[in-house]
Amino acid sequence: MQVSVETVGNLGRRMTFSLPADRLQDQVGGRLREIARTARIKGFRPGKVPARVIEQRFGEQVRNEVVDNLLRERFDSAVRENELRICGQPRIERAGGDDELAYVATFEVVPDFGEIDVSGLQVERAVAEVTEEDIDRMIENLRLQRRSWSAVTRGAREGDAVDLATWSEVDGQRLPAEGEEQGVAVIGSGGMLPAIESALVGMAEAGEKEIEVAFPEGWRVPQLAGRTAKVHLKVERVSEPVLPEVDPAFIRSFGVRSGEMEQFRADIRTNLERELKGALMNRLRREVGEKLCAAHADVELPPRIVEEEARALVAQVAEQARRQGRPSEPPPNAHENFMEAARKRVLVALVVGEVARRNQLMLDRKRLDETLRLIASTYEEPQQVIDLYQNDPQLMQGLRNRVMEEQVIDWIAERAQHTDRQLTFQEAIAPQA
Repeated sequence: MQVSVETVGNLGRRMTFSLPADRLQDQVGGRLREIARTARIKGFRPGKVPARVIEQRFGEQVRNEVVDNLLRERFDSAVRENELRICGQPRIERAGGDDELAYVATFEVVPDFGEIDVSGLQVERAVAEVTEEDIDRMIENLRLQRRSWSAVTRGAREGDAVDLATWSEVDGQRLPAEGEEQGVAVIGSGGMLPAIESALVGMAEAGEKEIEVAFPEGWRVPQLAGRTAKVHLKVERVSEPVLPEVDPAFIRSFGVRSGEMEQFRADIRTNLERELKGALMNRLRREVGEKLCAAHADVELPPRIVEEEARALVAQVAEQARRQGRPSEPPPNAHENFMEAARKRVLVALVVGEVARRNQLMLDRKRLDETLRLIASTYEEPQQVIDLYQNDPQLMQGLRNRVMEEQVIDWIAERAQHTDRQLTFQEAIAPQA
């Protein structure tokens, strides 16, 4: 097979190659003959369909499938023969001219990172554990989720729910122009602005009050955004929370069939430890990633891969906005605002891949199975989730990539100059700025 490889820029490559015509025809012919033996076409007995009918019905589809398979095979072979290490997916197109079996592949290669000495990195590893107090706190949270409300006549206090009607006035304009806005505030929950929640403390049913409130920029009501307005509050009802007892019925409602407190606490510990493990890995991934970026900041990265990653980030943000019911159509060239973040993600991924290759790190099958079981354990039917992953090559490959990355991150952190920072469970799972 004649193959030529051209350099396009520092990291771009253009490969020209062709498919073997004889092998293409042999495979197409063989596949059509297989189909002819079993094809059921109206008007013909099985196995007796004329070749020309099989060709008319299935020829184009079979040829396309065979061409796709040969393209992957030939391209992969050429990459190995030329000792190329590509990153991202190649773009393979028909070459110009009369040769219909000639193709051109454009792609980018992994940059030269030079020496990668992870022993010189200064890495801080967060460590934490689940305590009995964390389990107690989670049980209280579960009770709060199942709380009911009982109306009271006293003044409202922290934790109470207040049904209220409000209207605002700014520069002589009443909002809404007529009537009032109805809402419920749980004092201390942060569901309303702090100034409003604070003003509700001590107010009882039928109480009214007018306060000044500074609304933040970007407030949902444009007329109030970034401005100070007079807000009129009228309390319609005050209710106090009634928490359920942690009895066998309560425990069973969370899937603990025995209803026993010991098993309930054990299940909560398992869930919290799973959450903690993920949070600590995310912190370590970020810490190691930042140090790798700093150590290899001058490395030129494949521009097309970086842009594709930036566009993927835009798509993620748009999808998140769509799920939250917010406008999700990104403006033109929105990816330009994500280029720096994309560059860091691509850089870390490439360095991690290089560390794995140079040190011949292999995927830990046991760790892969454990991760899959952990994912599945969060669902009501764990085995169905495991089967879903095992029967979906794309899902499984994504999981392999994730586990392999975590393995390499751990390997780097262990060999770097690391220090441990003790955190509480709450500190460890808190979102990072």
